[in-house]
Amino acid sequence: MTLRDFLLWLCLLPGLSIKQRYTVYEYLINIRCTTLTLTELFLITNLSYAKQQCIRTYVNTSEIEAAFQKAQKYQFVTILDEAYPSLLKEITYPPLCLFYVGTLSLCQQMCVALVGARKNDTYGRWLVEKLVPPLIQAKIVTVSGLAYGIDELVHRETLKNSGATIGVIGTGLAVAYPRRYDALQQQIGQQGLIISEYLPWVGPRKHHFPERNRLIAGLCQVCVVIQAQVKSGSLITANIALDENRTVMAVPGACDNRLSQGTNALILAGAEPVLNPQQIIASCQIMS
Repeated sequence: MTLRDFLLWLCLLPGLSIKQRYTVYEYLINIRCTTLTLTELFLITNLSYAKQQCIRTYVNTSEIEAAFQKAQKYQFVTILDEAYPSLLKEITYPPLCLFYVGTLSLCQQMCVALVGARKNDTYGRWLVEKLVPPLIQAKIVTVSGLAYGIDELVHRETLKNSGATIGVIGTGLAVAYPRRYDALQQQIGQQGLIISEYLPWVGPRKHHFPERNRLIAGLCQVCVVIQAQVKSGSLITANIALDENRTVMAVPGACDNRLSQGTNALILAGAEPVLNPQQIIASCQIMS
């Protein structure tokens, strides 16, 4: 088994965290080895006895070979491959495998993450309509999480203006979440890029979405929060972006608007206030 195959096989094992998988990868690179025994794997990852037994049981069935063959039917890139997004290699615990539909090379272009509230108001919609078209004209790729609200508006406005957009999802490629009246996820895959670190058949789980946020932040040079409440997943993305030395920007709003309280707090903490799209374009050009 090649190291590339082993990384895919590693992603099939239940109970391993993102950190544990990356720890195994680092160990393999350091010792210049392509595979490990289960005993070695358990020593490196310090898995509980229950999780060890779960993996042993799974490995001793025909299911893992069937899952391995099934996963290979989808397009994927590993951290070993030249096509792997270079910016993602810089983040803490980058995914070992990325499954994708669409044009993977978009990740190598200037990218800006535009994120925000799931329940946006008319001000949030207006902001997306004003910010996205100039970014498209400047050949900047938009990145978001395909959630309801601002994320969805960003993707739709980009497609409407014949731009390129990347949707980072918290499920596998074969699962569309949330459900929509149209095939937005499929449309992005045809005209842009959909990427996921989860096995293609995996459905949504609560912890997937904070994990997904680190990929959104990692893929961009600049992260812009358009609207957010004080406690918001968008602020998680912004904080990750700060940790990964990305430029973080936020759109100010009225003090009495709960959807602007998060962005105003970001600005107070040092994020650059966005007053026009040219600021975003200039920051992307500086960071690229």
